[in-house]
Amino acid sequence: MKQFEFSNKFILNKTDITHDNLTKVLNTITKKNIDYADIYFQYSRNEFWSLEDGKVKNGSYSIDQGVGVRSISAEKTAFTYSDDISLDALNNATKIIGAIESQGQSLVIPNQKKPKPKKIYTNQDPIDSLNNIRKIKLLEAIDQQAKRLSTKVIKVSASLAAQYEVILIQNHSGHLVEDVRPLIRLSVSVIVAEGERREQGSSGGGGRFNLEYFSEEMLVKYASEAVNQALVNLDARAAPAGSMTVVLGSGWPGILLHEAIGHGLEGDFNRKKTSAFSNKMGEIVANKNITVVDDGTLKDRRGSLNIDDEGNETQKTTLIDKGKLVSYMQDSLNARLMNMPLTGNGRRESYAHLPMPRMTNTYMLNGKYTKEEIISSVKDGIYAHNFGGGQVDITSGKFVFSASEAHIIKNGKLTHAVKGATIIGNGPEILKQVSMVGNDMALDPGVGTCGKEGQSVPVGVGQPTLKIDNITVGGTA
Repeated sequence: MKQFEFSNKFILNKTDITHDNLTKVLNTITKKNIDYADIYFQYSRNEFWSLEDGKVKNGSYSIDQGVGVRSISAEKTAFTYSDDISLDALNNATKIIGAIESQGQSLVIPNQKKPKPKKIYTNQDPIDSLNNIRKIKLLEAIDQQAKRLSTKVIKVSASLAAQYEVILIQNHSGHLVEDVRPLIRLSVSVIVAEGERREQGSSGGGGRFNLEYFSEEMLVKYASEAVNQALVNLDARAAPAGSMTVVLGSGWPGILLHEAIGHGLEGDFNRKKTSAFSNKMGEIVANKNITVVDDGTLKDRRGSLNIDDEGNETQKTTLIDKGKLVSYMQDSLNARLMNMPLTGNGRRESYAHLPMPRMTNTYMLNGKYTKEEIISSVKDGIYAHNFGGGQVDITSGKFVFSASEAHIIKNGKLTHAVKGATIIGNGPEILKQVSMVGNDMALDPGVGTCGKEGQSVPVGVGQPTLKIDNITVGGTA
């Protein structure tokens, strides 16, 4: 494959910009004693289909493209963007960027090695991997499968999303890199009814694949999970309230780890000392059996990237090692200001946004216990198998999460299902309350999206089964 084949095809060849122009623009910017500068081009195609009651309700297709130009001097950032990719637009950007002047501070610039080319996902366009008729049939198939599973299913909604994104980044050090990022997602939601009672279940998955990933087996899996969740909740009783032992399931419940702990380990919150983990580097912040990593290099995963949105290599970063806080997630700005290594976590929603430290795939490593051993050790408690929405305060670490699927544990055995359970706690404190870590670590199915300061990016989460000895549960019983 020729170098910059995709960015030339989808971005530069349609303009009057050459690679030499990019170097000249950055040289003009950095003549003003700027510490760091980069140019970020993006071309994105998006397609979305939705089906409801067996009929296609929505179909949309869009193309978006643009360029963002950024410079940094000490803690000050100048940034401008345009959906016009042209040499005139870049030259205008240099004039705007020129408004920022160096503050005369001597800063340590982190070692930005030119990333080695890697390919942890396909560069095929998923939108073209199936024709429109097959995409519709795919949605119809999951609709029919869900309805076959139970006569109690009264409504099925399904959606299919595909994105093809090409980015090109050049920074003032002369690093010119591109990435091609496919992304797909299939979601299904069902409503079941019995008498006057109605309950909902949902499932789905995706990642950096083409649409052929959604095989017949996968559709059956998603439909079964959604219907089973709804049926379980149909028979569920009101959840108890109070302080108790809670067992969190493997996989998607890692969203609690992501929100309550992961955000607090992002560099910008710690540089500004607004995180519950600020000034705790090297300290024991969790049970010694807990190791947490952020890994942007996992093959085909939703949160993975060949390079981050500053052109730096993504990597596997250990954040908490056997209970000790050993690293934060960093972008170029915060790594420089904190005099810490880059971790390849500079991410942005699009060319119209500034990058910041963001998670990729954040998960907890395996422990030594089986799921059955953990559940059998609990006399009275709750097993939370799946989670819905939640909220977290980064500064205090306090969080509230709702369990979308949960069961009572009585004398070491799972009994009846409960609904309306909310898990209430504090991120740093919950890490110390974990007494057993399972050996069944699983990642989520590929549906996660993370929001921060108005920007959304795709992410992954995961964990093994966990036993939390004492945490507050809000219920309705």
